[in-house]
Formats: sequence, structure tokens, C-alpha cells
Amino acid sequence: MTTRREFIGAGLTGIAALTLLPAVNTFANVNNDYQRYSKAKPKLRFALASDIHYGQPGTDYALNTGNMVKWLNADHAQNHLDMVIVNGDLVHNRPDLLPEIKSKYLDKLSVPYHTIPGNHDFADATVWQKNFGYEDKYTVEFGDIGFVLANTADTKGTYLCPDNTFIKASLDKFANKKIVFVILHIAPYKWQKDDFFVDCPETIDLLHSYPNVKATFHGHDHLLDGIRYTGNKFPHFFDSHIGGDWGTEYKGYRIVEVDAQNAIYTYQVNASQNPVLNSNKL
Repeated sequence: MTTRREFIGAGLTGIAALTLLPAVNTFANVNNDYQRYSKAKPKLRFALASDIHYGQPGTDYALNTGNMVKWLNADHAQNHLDMVIVNGDLVHNRPDLLPEIKSKYLDKLSVPYHTIPGNHDFADATVWQKNFGYEDKYTVEFGDIGFVLANTADTKGTYLCPDNTFIKASLDKFANKKIVFVILHIAPYKWQKDDFFVDCPETIDLLHSYPNVKATFHGHDHLLDGIRYTGNKFPHFFDSHIGGDWGTEYKGYRIVEVDAQNAIYTYQVNASQNPVLNSNKL
């Protein structure tokens, strides 16, 4: 494995143990077992997967990408997914492979999907529009639930804060939504100096300022698959990785469910091994 993985693995174990503690009045740990309190069908159920790294030399990226499609389609067949969000690093430093991963794999998903660039996609609004038909920052609506998706890197892979003017305008537009989720490949906060994130105090202030913004979802750090918090226990969720040459030993994705009472449940799926790693209720 890479040196990056070795020192992250050594450095984050203690931090993860602390930041994954349940938040008072926000997220309640369900003993690491997925137990949705309501047995009724959720009004929204979606998956988040990230860090496919299609085209990375020395990795079985075709197998990994095919497995992702297989796992998500199987999940949909068993439990129904309303959509899939692919949260960055679809390809590995090869934006020319975006048409291939789209046509050969993503278009084979049985449900609608949305994508956003990561730092390895080397993409901007023009690249994303050409390949997916929408720009690198946009919003999605599902009834009274809104999604804000924004790029956090440039065409050279430099880590950036998201476009905060766009974030604010989107959150204002969704002010009457019951729930808003924000999707950013790179987290806008460094919990410790060695984090591979970027400090974006304006972004954090925006996330904390809108009570209907319930969580953000990130990829990027392949070793993270749980929760970290900012402010007064505002949650940032991570979803491990699908591909690449470093990260958790397993490969998987995150599920989010919203029930009729707007309770939010989320858990990480260890798709390559065991079914569920952790679960939380909002």
C-alpha cells in the first residue's frame, strides 16, 4: 500500500474513535446494527459511493467498477433505491475516461444517478457538462428534500473550497425544504493538520446557519467510513471507497433513508464482505 495509507492508518484510529461518538439529540448509535425504527417504506432511499479511480494503473479498476454497479443494482432489487450519488474521483487523472465509465458502467445502474467531480477527475463545469449534461455544481430536488452538489477541486487536482456563492444561493432556494443534504467530495474542514481536506470557514458557517441542512457527505479519504462533526455536532459522513490502491480493507458505499416523519437513518455497507458496518439515526 502507499505511504499515504500507512501514515493515515496510524494517525486516524484514535481520532475516529472520538469523532464517531453519538451526538446528543442528533445522531443516536444503534449498537452498530441496522434497525430502522419504522418498518414502513422510506419516502426516500439513496446510496452514496465514491472514489472509483477508474483507470488507475496497478488496480483492477474494471472489476471494482463492475462490482459497484452489481452491488447497487442488487441493493435496489432487494430494498429499492430512488437514486445513487457518485461523490467524486470517478476516474484517476484521466478525464478522457469519463465517457467510458459513463457508458460502460454508470449507465448500467438500474436507478437514476448523479455525479460530482473529485480531485482526480481533473474536471470543471465544461468537462462535466460535456460528459454528464450538467455542470460541476447543481441542485437536485426530491419532494421536500433538497440536495446541493458542488465541485471541490480544479482541473489540476488542486483542493478547493466549493463555490460559496452557489452554496448560499442554493440553501436560500431550499429554505422551505424539510431536509437539505450537501454533497462535497473533499470535506471543507481539517480536523487535524494531516487531514487531506481544506479549511473553508465560510462553507462551514453556511452549513451551520441553515437548520434544515442535516448533513454533508464526503469521499476522498478512503479510510473514513463514519462520522466527523463540526460546530454543535453538525455531521459529516464518509463512505470508504470503491476502488484505488489504498483505504479500508473492504470496499463499499453508504445508504441514507428518510421516513415519512423525516427521521433520517444512515449506515455504511461493507459490500465486498459483511453487509453492515455501522448505523445512525438523525
